[in-house]
Amino acid sequence: MDEKNVIDALGALAQSTRLQTFRLLVSREPEGMAAGEIAKALDVPQNTMSAHLSTLSQAGLVLAERQGRSIIYRADLDGLRAVTLFLLKDCCGGNSQICAPIIAELTPCCAPGANTKTC
Repeated sequence: MDEKNVIDALGALAQSTRLQTFRLLVSREPEGMAAGEIAKALDVPQNTMSAHLSTLSQAGLVLAERQGRSIIYRADLDGLRAVTLFLLKDCCGGNSQICAPIIAELTPCCAPGANTKTC
């Protein structure tokens, strides 16, 4: 991941509907959602949603896969990981005590082996 890619990704997320769309898709992993479902969930016209999904896709944050007559959109978690790692690569000059709270916040409650009833 280079600086231009990170700027593109952050720029794509710097708009309310696209940020809401990305967060919705993250919450729907791994099954994803059709564009029409996303538009309905966020109360956005379908043609507008298509433009937002295109922007997110070009920024490396959303994947699209044709399933029959529908296109299913999913959050590109590898893209998100690359952006996050770019931002935190030199976190705190290697001082793990300073970085520990950030890393703890990034650890999801539903990590492998966690009790999913508490998530």
